[in-house]
Amino acid sequence: MATTALRRYGSQLKKMWEIAGPAMITEISQFSIALVTSAFVGHIGPLQLAAASIVLNVLEEFALGFMLGIGSASETLSGQAVGAEKLYMLGIYMQRSWLLSIATALLLTPIYVLASPIFHTLLGQEKQISELAGRFAVWMVPQLFFFALNFPMQKFLQAQSRVWVLAGISSAVLSVHVLLNWVFVSKLGYGIIGAAVVGDVSWFLLVVAQVVYMVWGSFDSWTGFSTKAFSSFPAFAKLSLASAVLSCLEIWYPTMVILMVGWLENPEIAVAASSICVRVANELGAGNHEAAKLSIAVTICASTVVGVTFSTVVLASKNEFPKLFSSDAEVIREAGNLAYFSAAVIFLDIIMPVLHGVAVGAGWQSQVAVVNIVCYYIVGLPLAAMLGYTFEFGVKGIWSGMVVGCVLQMAFLLFVIHTTNWETEASKSEARMKDWGEISETQPIVGDTEENELEESSFEGRQS
Repeated sequence: MATTALRRYGSQLKKMWEIAGPAMITEISQFSIALVTSAFVGHIGPLQLAAASIVLNVLEEFALGFMLGIGSASETLSGQAVGAEKLYMLGIYMQRSWLLSIATALLLTPIYVLASPIFHTLLGQEKQISELAGRFAVWMVPQLFFFALNFPMQKFLQAQSRVWVLAGISSAVLSVHVLLNWVFVSKLGYGIIGAAVVGDVSWFLLVVAQVVYMVWGSFDSWTGFSTKAFSSFPAFAKLSLASAVLSCLEIWYPTMVILMVGWLENPEIAVAASSICVRVANELGAGNHEAAKLSIAVTICASTVVGVTFSTVVLASKNEFPKLFSSDAEVIREAGNLAYFSAAVIFLDIIMPVLHGVAVGAGWQSQVAVVNIVCYYIVGLPLAAMLGYTFEFGVKGIWSGMVVGCVLQMAFLLFVIHTTNWETEASKSEARMKDWGEISETQPIVGDTEENELEESSFEGRQS
């Protein structure tokens, strides 16, 4: 019995890393684009670093909360469609997600354009930082639309385990991003605006490379643009909005902390210093609740090991890693003082995506959104404000409150996962695929070839 359990554990661990390994490379590469931008801008000066940080950590995270959330609906359904062997639905889900994401980008554009008065007048940030941040934000508007195209495509590729190609594209673009920043920001001196334009170019290259691969990569799940994208759209939009709320509540939490830090004295220094969804969704779609449950346990254990490792690295290099982002001695010293909080947040940030991946894979977005509100916004932020301002612990007090909120949420989600009936969850997934998989439209909008029509007819016949 013990040998069988160990063999199952090892099998799930292997499956997890086959997907999670390249997925980690993809996520790290894509989110490192902003990290690299901060690093190059930070060596210009503390003011530039503070301005870039407030845009990248507040405004961009605000936008990403919506974009990632909308993409999560596609992620849930695409993963389950693969498990249920309904590959023809993947392209439809992606197109629906594109429509919602582009509409969201259009709605968010005025916020980028009016970033300077929003930061200064509405959010109370220092005037000089707000003005420079506003100029930086305007040049980053194109990235909104690249986000809108990128994240649905990313879920489309991940759901079909095309993860190594996605990892290769993301890594290559990150390398180009570093090179372009070195040339235009460090050597040619185009400053913070040059860094924003380089970011636009890098995200453009990322999107184009994925489109090329998707169109010419021999995908049965992509047969061109179709009117099916508009079918069941209200239900899809409802799930997407629920996913967006969950994502926003999660991502905006540290964003609020950054804003609170910006209200302290000496804000320039304070601000400057401060895939599992696929695995679970695939197993639920196939009705394999035991495999899904086991994969969760395996992934949580593996993530814990990774979290401890990275947290230890941060603590061991607390006086060195800040030098990657700034040459200012005061900024480096303040960042080093926050190393223990950084290590705690890194550990939690590695565990929490696993738990949220379970929520997204199982379709629990609405329920977990309530948990986020309680743990983050009713407990965490008020506690951070009290410790930071009332008891005058400053930045350390604010970060302490944030950590408490994260710990509460992690404890609650672990309890829910442990007590969940996974056989029931698998049945719900099967019912969702039956309800949302029956689509009547057959005519594509673009690429309306006879071959596509025959292919779609075949798919529909197989479904019935």
